[in-house]
Amino acid sequence: MMRLMARIPDIGPLLKEARKRAGVSQADLAHSLGMSRATISAIESGRCEEIGFEKLAALLEMVGLEITVAPRKGRPTIDDLREELRR
Repeated sequence: MMRLMARIPDIGPLLKEARKRAGVSQADLAHSLGMSRATISAIESGRCEEIGFEKLAALLEMVGLEITVAPRKGRPTIDDLREELRR
């Protein structure tokens, strides 16, 4: 599982890729959630800075993605970084 700290503009390309894999148009996705196609386009292109959590979760669910919450990791130690370089 890929873990990253993401902002809404960072999620857009992932949403777009998943939507296309699912064979869903921007218009169909927007209509099913009561949003405009332009809003979906703005999210996918990184031009939308804010979206409600429930809308985001619904968007992601419709294309087979989910939001995962995990404890924040501490900064890596020098030993962690060395070990990563050995791999």
